[in-house]
Amino acid sequence: MMYLRLCMVISALAMALPAIVLPGGPAMAGVSRCLAIAEIVPQVQFAAFSPAALTRGEVRLTYVGHSTFLIESASGVRVATDFTGFAGAGVVPDVVTMNQAHFSHYTDTPDPRIAHVLRGWNPAGGPARHDLTLEDVLIRNVTTDIRSFDGVRIKDGNSIFIFEMGGLCIGHLGHLHHELGPEYLGLIGQLDVVLVPVDGSFTMAQASMINVLKLLKARLIIPMHYFGPSTLAAFLEGMREDFEIEISVSPVIVVSALTLPKSPKVLVLPGY
Repeated sequence: MMYLRLCMVISALAMALPAIVLPGGPAMAGVSRCLAIAEIVPQVQFAAFSPAALTRGEVRLTYVGHSTFLIESASGVRVATDFTGFAGAGVVPDVVTMNQAHFSHYTDTPDPRIAHVLRGWNPAGGPARHDLTLEDVLIRNVTTDIRSFDGVRIKDGNSIFIFEMGGLCIGHLGHLHHELGPEYLGLIGQLDVVLVPVDGSFTMAQASMINVLKLLKARLIIPMHYFGPSTLAAFLEGMREDFEIEISVSPVIVVSALTLPKSPKVLVLPGY
């Protein structure tokens, strides 16, 4: 009964705010579903279910390695994160995102066939600003600061990229070097899935990264940038008290708004 009431509330809000993207619906330029939902119904929970094929309202994520994921929408839009030139054998993404921190997070020579190259920093100075709608995908960013190898703070050197598709809000934290205050959380909005670097050194201490994840309150957390089993194990131990842990044997998952876990879960995909 509570679920039906919630559906009625969401439907009424959708009629009042027609620009909100509903599950499986097309993205609209400049309109963020996760910012809207963060203000309207931040506590929505969904039942667990494992889909067998990619259909409307579903998103496929493939962990390519390090900080690179291939994210595919139901309409066939392919996005590669922290792209260094490889997104899987034979794959030419429609969109790539990159971050400035290290050479292992960007390339200066992306394939010219890639239609949209989104840098998480602005080579001309100041913050990078991205708000791209491509078919059923909306991509935007929130800039954060990084530090150089000699400890110098570089303002707006990293971007948290947010991908909205299939009714999901997926956040890739990039090479995050500091915790997030309220001003960042307001710009990010409510995330369903978070792709998080957990190395504990090149980005920031694992305890600090865990604090970030507790604030973001995503239902599904996927570690990346963990280099090896001991680093990953330390992160999982820090998460175990508050989050369910699942280890996958496949680097590929399919998710939708209806298949998100009931309680916050860390899902480990094989990689590095």
